[in-house]
Amino acid sequence: MDNDGQYERQDEQQVVWTVVDTDIGPLLLAATGQGLVNVVFHATDAVREQALARLASRLGTEPVEDSSAALLTEAIRQVEAYFAGARKDFELPLDWSLISGFNRQVLRALAASVPYGAVVGYGDLADRVGQPGAAQAVGAAMGANPLPVVVPCHRVVERDGGIGGFGGGLETKRTLLALEGVLPQPLF
Repeated sequence: MDNDGQYERQDEQQVVWTVVDTDIGPLLLAATGQGLVNVVFHATDAVREQALARLASRLGTEPVEDSSAALLTEAIRQVEAYFAGARKDFELPLDWSLISGFNRQVLRALAASVPYGAVVGYGDLADRVGQPGAAQAVGAAMGANPLPVVVPCHRVVERDGGIGGFGGGLETKRTLLALEGVLPQPLF
């Protein structure tokens, strides 16, 4: 796979993973040779096993636990620094192969244009990718985000100031927004 996640499968691509304890619970981090490929919330045993099976199916190789892999070591360091309030941006190579089309376009725009401590409305993000009126499709893209926290879908909120939905649960979204100083202040 290339960095854009084209489906040029490598026969023996290795997928490594680890679980990191955070303020929002355990996060599963998985990486390929191209970069971080998946972040999974609430990575208890059952959730972790399901996520790893899904990765094996999608990527064509069995994920291997290896917290000492260089990319995972750096991802762990950056995630821990983020939750400690010492990091505002993630500087990690990303493997976008688990998402494509409009969803990838929206997530890349989000990652590039909505900084730490800021929020954007679903409709505003649709406008940024040249699809006015596609707020619901943006919501679906946020729900399909394979890299939450690192690609900050928690920063996308409703236009009227509501928090909106979140795949990791609303309490997790509130915690992340509070960490970034957005809450308890009004969202807009």
